[in-house]
Amino acid sequence: MKDRLIPVTSISSGIEQPLTPDIHCLPIQVVNVCFVGSPVHPHDWVLVDAGMPKSADDILATAQELYGENNKPKAIILTHGHFDHVGAVEELVEHWDVPVYAHELEMPYLTGEMDYPEPDTSVEGGMVAKMSRMFPNEGIDLGSHVHPLPADGSVPHMPGWQWVHTPGHTQGHVSFFRESDRSLIVGDAFITVKQEYLFKVLTQEQEISGPPRYLTTDWDTAWESVRKLEALKPNLAVTGHGYPMAGEELTENLAKLNREFDTIAIPDHGRFVDNDDK
Repeated sequence: MKDRLIPVTSISSGIEQPLTPDIHCLPIQVVNVCFVGSPVHPHDWVLVDAGMPKSADDILATAQELYGENNKPKAIILTHGHFDHVGAVEELVEHWDVPVYAHELEMPYLTGEMDYPEPDTSVEGGMVAKMSRMFPNEGIDLGSHVHPLPADGSVPHMPGWQWVHTPGHTQGHVSFFRESDRSLIVGDAFITVKQEYLFKVLTQEQEISGPPRYLTTDWDTAWESVRKLEALKPNLAVTGHGYPMAGEELTENLAKLNREFDTIAIPDHGRFVDNDDK
């Protein structure tokens, strides 16, 4: 996986965005990674998700800009194990020698035991959905570096945060919520760009949407996850794809997605619609 370059990018790629004093978002081609931890405390930070294949150098360079040279993270925390969220994780683990945490249901895909279902190129959508046949679906093997998230909902090395099980896109997908400022790191439970359409991906046209259609296998559960996140009333959402959304704009759009998930998110046709192939 780490040697496969995916030839698609967006206008925001490589432009680091400070969102709060301790949350920084880095778009890499078409996916976001988060640096959680204040640069004032450069020895105490974590990386959430690990970007696209061949993105390790970009992540390392941004980490150095934010936290200085040789200040590695306490851990890498994953929302899930799809290729665009773990693309650089093997190289980063080798470089930093830090633990990786993910939901226990993601473990088979992170220890080399299972592969994800192949992307659904038949799903309703545009060019990216059709291109998804080139996207890797193979699991990776992090060996003893990967550990399940604590059962009590806490997030290692992220005090004040809790993980929220948000399956549908994958069985073990999680999001991360901090109640003190109602910040939410969503992963792909919902996103703010129509990820199936190439023009919208390239231009990052902001539009609330469900999880990427070509890799989502359980739409009923995905809707339940959106309901769960909307009930948290987040004030800031950093999604896996698209620009972050905050304040009233987030409140209104997330409520709309929850109400109209069947028309906004669920495709009219596809291999995983109507539970016909799971």
